[in-house]
Amino acid sequence: MSGHSKWATIKHQKGVTDAKRGQLFTKLTREIIVAARMGGSDQTANYRLRLAVQKARDANMPYENIDRAIKRGSGEVEGMVLVDLALEGYGPSGAAIMVHAVTDNRNRAIQEIRSIFSRHGGNLGESGSVAWLFDSKGVIGIDAADLNKEELELKAIDAGAEDIKVENGYVEVYTRPEDLETVRKSLERGNIPIASSGISTVPKTTVQLEEKEALQTLRLLDKLEDLDDVHHVTSNVDFSDEIVEKYRSQP
Repeated sequence: MSGHSKWATIKHQKGVTDAKRGQLFTKLTREIIVAARMGGSDQTANYRLRLAVQKARDANMPYENIDRAIKRGSGEVEGMVLVDLALEGYGPSGAAIMVHAVTDNRNRAIQEIRSIFSRHGGNLGESGSVAWLFDSKGVIGIDAADLNKEELELKAIDAGAEDIKVENGYVEVYTRPEDLETVRKSLERGNIPIASSGISTVPKTTVQLEEKEALQTLRLLDKLEDLDDVHHVTSNVDFSDEIVEKYRSQP
């Protein structure tokens, strides 16, 4: 799972500019709308909506934005029709990449995603081409720079976590999807500050690439996540610390 953890660390340490935050709110709004449309506006009964709302709260999204998105999704107010997309592809040297998107225009989204793959040494694959290399997991992100990592790990395991990864002060706790909320609440009761949580695709095993291909893959992942329609991207690449530092230093 270290490849997922390293990519999450890179995203976390890039920081969030005002422009990026606006884009993030757009993505979170769409996720809430789809969840409410699929399962209704009652968060008690709609697991996916609870997770989407929690993710929005973690990002400090205003309550009125969250409420408006729920109403749009449940049909109380008029809104765009959104669809879920799970796309699979290959990066440089055959790195496996999963892309989750929520869009109001399926053809446009696929075309933009395919274009990004092509421009950065990859290609979009058929359904099922790489999905078998990934598992669905609950992932809890923790900014643990000032925390005791060993104590945090014990608390996470006691709460029901399956695994924990530490990358430069940022921690990811992995759970079974159905255990995500239980583990999160247990950590919160233990005064652990949660930065993010949600269900994600996590690689079963990881691969390492040569420097050129690794940097190309990082650029590809970054460009994919810059698309408004794309919600999250996962690869099976384990990026070395040296590659990460070199990528960060690029303009």
